[in-house]
Amino acid sequence: MTAAQADLQIDRPGVADGAALWRIARDSKTLDLNSSYSYLLWCRDFAATSAVARDERGEPVGFITGYVRQERPDTLLVWQVAVDEAYRGRGLAASLLDQLVARVAAERGLSTLETTISPGNTASERLFTAFAERHGAPLEREVLFDTGVFPDGPHDPEVLYRIGPLSDVG
Repeated sequence: MTAAQADLQIDRPGVADGAALWRIARDSKTLDLNSSYSYLLWCRDFAATSAVARDERGEPVGFITGYVRQERPDTLLVWQVAVDEAYRGRGLAASLLDQLVARVAAERGLSTLETTISPGNTASERLFTAFAERHGAPLEREVLFDTGVFPDGPHDPEVLYRIGPLSDVG
């Protein structure tokens, strides 16, 4: 943890955090924005596999949503990562990711981390590539969803980043 993060607390989100997570995602201008309802459900149903960073007042300033894949219970899929603009550039996303993966690994056991990233999302590409390097884990990339499968108009492809096996995440 860096000095800039010392006043931040990272823990599980609760339903009361849903509105703030929706706002942070909306204000990111890079994430696909889901309905506000979905963030409330996420904070209720997937809190154990998600993380929120809180400022000194307890207000959310960053988050990661994720879930354990039903068909691969040793795999955590990270859905969204977002940090409030005022807190960007301090390594908060990396701290959120490291702490979330360590917690889920300790509670459930993990061998693999997955996420999808649209080409050109350099911040996410760097975040997950650096995670793999920090933890000495191999990283594979492949297109998971090509442009043509999205029903709502033009959408960049989603590239699956598969990191694992994980051994040094605790």
